[in-house]
Amino acid sequence: MTAVPIIMALIASAAPAKAAPQDLQLPAVERRVTPAGLTVLSAPRGPLPLVSVRLVIRAGSSLDPAGKEGIADFTARLLRRGTKKLKAEAVDEAVEFVGATLGLGCSEDAMYVAMTTPAEHLAEMLKVMAALVREPTFPEDEVASARTRVLAHLANEQDDPSALADRAFNRVAWGDHPYAHSPLGTVKSVKGFTREDLVRFHAERVGPQVSQLVVVGQFEQASLDAAVDAAFGGWRDGPTDVSAVPAFEGLPAAGRVVIVDKPDQTQAQIRVAGPGMRRGHPDAIAATVMNTALGGGFTSRLMSEIRVKRGLTYGVYSGFGGLKAGGHFEVSSFTKTETARELVDVALAELTRARDKGFTPKELATARTYLAGLYPLRLETNDAVASSIADVELYGLGADWVQRYRSRVAAVDGKAAAAVARKYLLATEPLVVLVGKASELKPAMKGLGRIEVLKASEVE
Repeated sequence: MTAVPIIMALIASAAPAKAAPQDLQLPAVERRVTPAGLTVLSAPRGPLPLVSVRLVIRAGSSLDPAGKEGIADFTARLLRRGTKKLKAEAVDEAVEFVGATLGLGCSEDAMYVAMTTPAEHLAEMLKVMAALVREPTFPEDEVASARTRVLAHLANEQDDPSALADRAFNRVAWGDHPYAHSPLGTVKSVKGFTREDLVRFHAERVGPQVSQLVVVGQFEQASLDAAVDAAFGGWRDGPTDVSAVPAFEGLPAAGRVVIVDKPDQTQAQIRVAGPGMRRGHPDAIAATVMNTALGGGFTSRLMSEIRVKRGLTYGVYSGFGGLKAGGHFEVSSFTKTETARELVDVALAELTRARDKGFTPKELATARTYLAGLYPLRLETNDAVASSIADVELYGLGADWVQRYRSRVAAVDGKAAAAVARKYLLATEPLVVLVGKASELKPAMKGLGRIEVLKASEVE
């Protein structure tokens, strides 16, 4: 038994708390905008002499040009592979020499650079970070090497049924929306990436006015301001505003069954989807509590009905996946090919029961206790606090999102949980995505909706 199920089981067995959980007290955040337009959010936090820095650039994969899917992620990967003054090896040595860590990545909504450094080296590490985003050189040999690695990753995903199911789900569930393609891109697009593509994307999408620098840890504010100005003061190019991602209007594939054929598989990966919400939607807290009771925890209904009572799988999960422009509700699991229809039917029956009858006071109390108890554990490190502050800024969650999260969870009663269940669970005909042996899955799924079979190679 893993640590998370043990924690959840202990929480579930505990008596519900009579008093509402106390709100979290995070360090005060100072907001400053540099003359070049870079937003700086700083929060002093001790006692360890460490500082976590997160630079968030609103240039995610949703802004990839047509035919260049994956270029935002590819650009993020190449930022640390050489600057005008530092080759890739020198960047790595500078970070490792002071005992810092450096990571870069890209989601649908943003590109980011994350660093944790000993406090005494903060100023010099800010200069390294600034160099990565201000003056990357994108050497041809590094571009070729990165292309090879990404193509290998994409090839591995084709052989991984779970990753393939997620990719197929995203493609179908988002339809024509920019979120539909993986941040990694496609084999075809990645093969076509050139150094010029990187230079163009960087020039058009990366700049101070579309970025936020979050700093959390042990520092003096005046010293930090001086260090930020020294590192980022000359960064003045790039876009002046962010291109808006179009709103997501719903589930374009409702009432469909999409089977990705993997004839050699003896198990089926299963995704069942319905309408969801954007990140930070007013329904988000109530939906989180409701879903925790339904399928978001080890003691949830779906886990009880599908794993414990029927032994159809080792794991089943449900959740609301929200991004800036919209989101979905999804049930995710796997089972033997011959029991795939049974698992789908049980999942749909539980969604119907939750929508029509709601949840018991005990189920909701367990969900609230679990969420309120787990949340502080997610904010123990400077890096976690920096990530939370960055998310609040990126998704417009409100200044008190973190502080009042626990009290908002505690306020979700049966009426509120029932309301979001009725609103989102099976609000449309579900989308069902499966990866497995199509010759057996296709007849088994008859009656669930229009069936479409894809080859694995067609899932890009």
